[in-house]
Parts: sequence; C-alpha cells; structure tokens
Amino acid sequence: MPDEKKSPARARGRAPAERVDVRKTYKLYIGGAFPRSESGRSYPVTGADGDLLGYAAQASRKDARDAVTAARAAFGRWSGATAYNRGQVLYRVAEMMEGRSAQFADVSVQGGDRDGLVAAAIDRWVWYAGWPDKVAQVAGAANPVAGPYFNFSVPEPTGVVAVVAPADSGLLGLVSVVAPVIATGNTAVVIASEQRPLTAITLAEVLATSDLPGGVVNVLTGRTAELAPVLAGHMDVNAIDLTGVLPAGRPDLERLAAENVKRVFAADEDWTAAPGTRRLLAFLETKTVWHPIGV
Repeated sequence: MPDEKKSPARARGRAPAERVDVRKTYKLYIGGAFPRSESGRSYPVTGADGDLLGYAAQASRKDARDAVTAARAAFGRWSGATAYNRGQVLYRVAEMMEGRSAQFADVSVQGGDRDGLVAAAIDRWVWYAGWPDKVAQVAGAANPVAGPYFNFSVPEPTGVVAVVAPADSGLLGLVSVVAPVIATGNTAVVIASEQRPLTAITLAEVLATSDLPGGVVNVLTGRTAELAPVLAGHMDVNAIDLTGVLPAGRPDLERLAAENVKRVFAADEDWTAAPGTRRLLAFLETKTVWHPIGV
C-alpha cells in the first residue's frame, strides 16, 4: 500500500496551522455594488444575547446622496418595464430568498421562532410579487364624463422613495416596507434598522444576484438620526416612508419633506397581520387621460 499523501507541513515535521475564519465585511449596497462607506466608519452590531455579530458600515450623508443618484438613474428602466416583467423579477427574488432562508435565520436577532418569521417574510415577498400586473385594476378606473370622451385614471409610480425600515422588526418588517415600493415601479433608498442591519445587507446580497436591476433598491446602514434628515430634505427624493422613525421624530422630517412637497407615509403596524393594499397604493400617482370617442 502506498503511503498516504502528507501535507507539506507534516512532511517538514511541523503541525498544520489552525485555519483562520474568513470574517464577513458588511458593506453598503448602492447602484448594484457593495461599496464601503465614504467616511470609512463602521459600528458594532450585537445579537439579542449581547454577542458581537459583526461590524456594519456607517453610511455618511455623501453615501445617502450617492444612493439617491443611483435610484434616480434606475427609475426609468424599472418603471418602464412591463408590470408582468416586474412581477417575474420579484418572484425570482423570492426563490433566492428561499434558498438562503437558513442564512437569514442566522443573522436575524428577532425573538421567537426565527425560521417561522423568515418563512413569513418570503411568503410576504411572494404576495407582493403577484401585484404589479393587478394594481392598475385596483387603483385605476374608467370614469364617466359628460361628453364624447373616454376618461381614464391610470396609476403611475411616484419616483424615488426613501424608506426608513422599522427598527423593531427584522426581515419581515423590512420586506413589508420595501416590496410594495418597488412592486409598483418605484425605486428605493432604504435606511436599514440601526439595531438589525445585517438582515438588510443579507437581503441586498440576494437582490444583487437576482434579476433586479442595480439601483432599484439601495441599502444604507448606519445612524437613522444622521441619514433620515438628508433623505427627507433631498430635492430628488419624491416620497418618504417614516415607519422606522419614532413618532416624536417625525414632525421635523415632515417639515424637511415639505420643501419639495414629498409624499410622506408613516404607519405603525403589526407585521404578522395581513398586509392589505395600503402600502401598494401609498406611492402611486394618478394620471388622468382624456381621449375623444371615435378618433
């Protein structure tokens, strides 16, 4: 019998070195890429038991502006895609989330049945994936008018939507605020939960390897108090969801949003309840079309 092949370390009479784990670096997600924060800052993220889970990038105001630029650049292509195509892209994201369900459970710091909450989040994404080619029938109408005209009300996406993710929920809350925004043709700049950012970055990794065009969803991790005012006051942001901001902090952001008449939405919800269509309709504009009969 030939001798078993020895490793180079054993052949030289030394014990093999113990393997060093490859530690994950959690970065931002902007324009389909994973850049480090422009500021170079990061902050520690701990789990429910106090153990260190990793370090997340701490986004700066410059990073927020870059995310808005990426979202605006992606808006034309995403809003111009057919509703059927958007639904297919979103369903593909759900397929990939299913394949990473164990990873989502590992990074989730929610209490209770983590696997159950991850499954509920994937089901929620599938639910929203079915809406892009149906929302026009719910939000649109053929209106009766006194004259020889057709009159149609047609829903259209608002544009770039800033989303402050809920601080008290992991994947389920994140999916519940992001999926309806992009299902209706908007693009999003998401401020991840300050305490639970790793779930958002893991979702970004799924989006980056799916069919979703880069820039449709951009994820910022860091201090909500630093980033939210930048997006609320940004002149190229068309709407903002303040769900992840405490009620006491919303009035100041609403005043900033009024500078360019942003649409403002905020709702404190039970994320395990049936979602309904409120969030789907929150970031839609209605275009009215007149057309002469017989022309």
